[in-house]
Amino acid sequence: MDGRVGERSPGRENGGSARDEPQRGRRVRVGLLADPGAPTDLARSLVPDLSAVLAEQVDETIEWVVSADTCEVPLDEQGRVPLESLAREQRARQEWDVVIVVTDLPRRLGTRPVATVVSDRARSGLVSLPGLGAVGVRRRAQRAVVHLVHALSGHARHARGRRPVDIPRWSPLRHVEGEDDTGAHLALVGLRGRLRLLAGMVRDNRPWRLVPYLSTATAAAAATGAYAIVTTTFWTMATSLSPLRLLLISVVAIIAMATWLITYNHLWDRPPDQDARAEAVLYNAVTAITMIIGVTCMYVLLYLAGLLAALALIDPGYFSAQLQRPISIGTYLKLVWLASSVGIVAGALGSSLESEEAVRNATYGRRELERQRGRAADST
Repeated sequence: MDGRVGERSPGRENGGSARDEPQRGRRVRVGLLADPGAPTDLARSLVPDLSAVLAEQVDETIEWVVSADTCEVPLDEQGRVPLESLAREQRARQEWDVVIVVTDLPRRLGTRPVATVVSDRARSGLVSLPGLGAVGVRRRAQRAVVHLVHALSGHARHARGRRPVDIPRWSPLRHVEGEDDTGAHLALVGLRGRLRLLAGMVRDNRPWRLVPYLSTATAAAAATGAYAIVTTTFWTMATSLSPLRLLLISVVAIIAMATWLITYNHLWDRPPDQDARAEAVLYNAVTAITMIIGVTCMYVLLYLAGLLAALALIDPGYFSAQLQRPISIGTYLKLVWLASSVGIVAGALGSSLESEEAVRNATYGRRELERQRGRAADST
């Protein structure tokens, strides 16, 4: 084969009409090979609709058969997916015509982040989920897969540095050729492209998992917050503060806990040389945002639990008598607000009892953990 799949089959020779049903040509099997976890869930969610979408947007005379499989996508010594060898192996094993790898590993072309890779030689493509951003991932993933199949079918050719016609006008994706001219990429360009990659990498870390993983820190925060709520001397101070001051205290508490978790558990990347500086800045930004979102989730849960506890435990009459003034629901809200901030600071200290490995598992996705372990192995 010449690296192209799905060339159009000839239509009806006699009596054909544009209004006739399209005559199906040969069958093309498209396989989505996904990393375990979120990539597999996403790939499987695409399967039911993808055949019809490919027929509509790529070639309606082809019978598109789409399936998905899970595989621990390997990495080579440079930390890249060996796309050609992997596609060759899976094509033989699965009897696929086109192989699309779906991974949560960030992909780069030099210093430029990319969302997709096309390899004509291997009749395969790759979708890097972090390059799709944090919102509308399923829609963007479907569009990326269709773009890859379109390109591998010989229906799409794009000028270097231009936006492909099947990509929305507002998208930060641009077509670029690989350094060795064996593949093409959709690269993320400009500030919006880097912000999309940043958001996608944070999403891949799933920062909302921080609460169940850091059970000791959560317990310390909850215990301290509960103690503050039932301490009468705390009530006067909490209810005398303005909302703006309470907000400032909350922000400082969240940043303090995030900073403590990062520094105490050595999560800050230190580039070994100047060339790695840009990459280190990206990963450090991802770490900081992941931590802040995770601690904020902990704060919100702590606040809601504290509010329920305060409403259940503190009698309004007794509360009013202690403060020597009328109270309202706003009085409860301010009390729990300050108590939650104090609890978060205590949670930072409680996190010292967590192992560094537990904190890393709570903070990072599987691929980022692999990158850090590989970096640690290289430095020893």
